[in-house]
This record gives sequence, structure tokens and C-alpha cells, in this order.
Amino acid sequence: MRWKDGRRSDNVEDQRGSGVRTGAIGGGIGILVLLVIGLLTGADPSTLISMIAGSDGSSSLDGISPSVTLSAADNASADFVSVVLADTEDTWQAIFTEKGMVYTQPKLVLFTGSVESACGSAQSAMGPFYCPNDEKVYIDLSFYQELKDQLGAPGDFAQAYVIAHEVGHHVQNLLGTSEQVQRLQSQSNEVTANKYSVMLELQADCFAGVWANQTDRSQHIIEAGDIEEAMNAAQKIGDDALQKQSQGYVVPDSFTHGTSAQRMKWFNAGLTGGDITSCDTFNATVL
Repeated sequence: MRWKDGRRSDNVEDQRGSGVRTGAIGGGIGILVLLVIGLLTGADPSTLISMIAGSDGSSSLDGISPSVTLSAADNASADFVSVVLADTEDTWQAIFTEKGMVYTQPKLVLFTGSVESACGSAQSAMGPFYCPNDEKVYIDLSFYQELKDQLGAPGDFAQAYVIAHEVGHHVQNLLGTSEQVQRLQSQSNEVTANKYSVMLELQADCFAGVWANQTDRSQHIIEAGDIEEAMNAAQKIGDDALQKQSQGYVVPDSFTHGTSAQRMKWFNAGLTGGDITSCDTFNATVL
């Protein structure tokens, strides 16, 4: 991905080193399961935080880490994230302006270990998330190593896809889609509520594809192999793939993000269509 000459965003809040370093949570599988649940959800992290707390209400932690020495690689990753965020700002600003709407830019918070958001406390094991209450995307950059090593999805464009997906949740928040889905979910049983969640997540994947399309048109960021990296990431984080990896079988009624095939399909729909009209997962005959 061509990014080093790109504009840097002014909306990055660097809180690295001010949080808590998490320890092993049930071993590698436990961390993977939490990554599965929290990955790209945009959900209230306070719900997931209780899952990694002990029976006495305390979390499994190694202790406070008031200061963290950041390596050159850490700073390069932060620089990369800033450029991708700036790309999403430019892309969605142009799309909203063209449609006569106002785009409010989200903040992106870099943290280490744990963080406090307007949606509650969150730990890095949950993966990146979007909080609609403060309109911020949160990410511990160590997630990218997990994405590569545990989920088998390396590459800078795979990393960019993650950010673009979370910003997609911000777009849904601005459009009122997230609120509508939450209202429908509150009136539904668990299986139906999960289906609405899948539609929301697949639309965020599609919005990530729209970002890739529009940004490449204006800045020519895509290099050979980039799309394959994003599609590979979409495949590896499908509910069916993750459930099979973590527990050996799949439970379709519990899907909240969509299958690998669905995630790849809708990212590609946004990539080829290049407009939010390509992303109406809620009225699609077949997801």
C-alpha cells in the first residue's frame, strides 16, 4: 500500500503507555476467542470486559504499566494509522458533501493494554472497536501482530481494512443506521438480533470497500497484492472460520458478523461499486 506520502490526520489521540498491560487470559485460545468476539464489532466494550473478569470481579492482569518505551516499529505503525485515518476523512467528507450531508470526523485513540471509553472499559484482547457515545475508534496496535500471527492475516492493507471497517461503523452512526438496528434488536429474540448485527457488520465491510475504491481513485494507494490482503483478512475473520478455529464447529444462529464468504462478498461490493448505494445489506435478497 502506498501511504508514506499521505496526509496525517489531526484526529489521533495517543494514549499509549497510560493503560494497563493485560496478561494471559485463558491461554492463547482465550485471547483468540475474545478477539473473535470483540473484533470489528463497534459494540459496547463494557459487555465484553465482564467476560474476562474473574469471579470476584477482578481482571486477569499483569499490573499497571505507567510508561511504555515505544520502538521505531511502534511509531511507524502509529504513523501508518494516522495516514489511513486521514484517507477515510477525505473520502467520507467527499461522499457526504456530494450527497448534501455533513460528515463529522471521528477521533482515533491509540492505547496500550486497556482504555476507558464512553462505552465503558476495554482491554486490548477485545480488538479494535468503535464507540458511538464518543464517536471514537479505539485500537491497541499490538492487535496487528495478533492479526498476523493468530489470525493469519498479514499486510498493511489488511491493517487499513480494519481501520476502514471501524470508521464504517462511524458512518453508520452518523446515518442513523446503528440506532435503527439497536431499536430493532431490542424488539427481537436473540437469533433475529444476531441477524441484524450481521447486516450491520457486513455493511461496515462494504463501507471499507467504498473507502478503498474512492481513495485509490484519488491517490492511487493500492499496490499489487493489497486487495488479496484485505480479502484474506475478511476471510479469516468470518464467523464460521473463527468458530471452527476456536471450537471446532460452527453455530450459524450465533453469527454476529457474517461468514467468510459474506464478508469477502460485501467488501468486494463496496470496492467495485464505490458508493454507499452498493452497501444496502438490509434489503439484500441474499447476504
